[in-house]
Amino acid sequence: MKDNLPRYTLRVSALLLKKLEFVAEYHGRTKNKEIEMLIRQHIAEFERVHGPIDADAKAYPDEMGE
Repeated sequence: MKDNLPRYTLRVSALLLKKLEFVAEYHGRTKNKEIEMLIRQHIAEFERVHGPIDADAKAYPDEMGE
C-alpha cells in the first residue's frame, strides 16, 4: 500500500530496537506505531509546558531571519 507519509531513518542500537519490539508487541502495536505514539506523547507534554508549537517556526531562528 502506497502512502504520502514522509520517511525518516532512525539509527538505534540493536538492544534498544529489541526492547522497543517487546514493548510494541505488549501494546499490540507495530514498532512504527509505538514510536509514533511516543512522539505524540512527548510533543503533547512539551506543548503542555511551553504552549502550542507552530509547525512552520524554528525553535532557534538564526540572526539572518532564516
